Amino acid sequence: MIALLQRVTEAAVRVDQELVGAIGPGLVVLLGVEPSDREAEADRLLERVLGYRVFDDEAGRMNRNVLDAGGALLVVPQFTLAAETGKGSRPGFSTAAGPQQGRRLYEHFVARACRAPGAPAVATGRFGARMQLSLVNDGPATFWLEVHAPSRAGAAQD
Repeated sequence: MIALLQRVTEAAVRVDQELVGAIGPGLVVLLGVEPSDREAEADRLLERVLGYRVFDDEAGRMNRNVLDAGGALLVVPQFTLAAETGKGSRPGFSTAAGPQQGRRLYEHFVARACRAPGAPAVATGRFGARMQLSLVNDGPATFWLEVHAPSRAGAAQD
């Protein structure tokens, strides 16, 4: 499972010009799901997102996580993060989870974020929609986090 984090001063996501989610200071989390991902990977990735120290402390060093900083999350589904880009000049998407699995794990991630101890405010995009994301990247500061599923020989795929 993949999360591209952007530390922001503000961000918003729209679908057909309708505002569907917005935050002030915090993290935009672009979330990509791969076929081998399950709830365990979503939970571990959320733990990493919430604990990742990318906000400045009083000395100006990145020593505070989103919870310590009082920030919010804007979680946006983005299957293109799991694209195959190793060859050719056009991305392939066979390396991304299918829509049913992607939606299930995206919704799981969001629900767990809302229930996390000391939970931040959580806003979302809309799964399966064409979205317009606007943000003011603070820094700029952008980080890539991944959690890989352990090998599951013979495990059924969604």
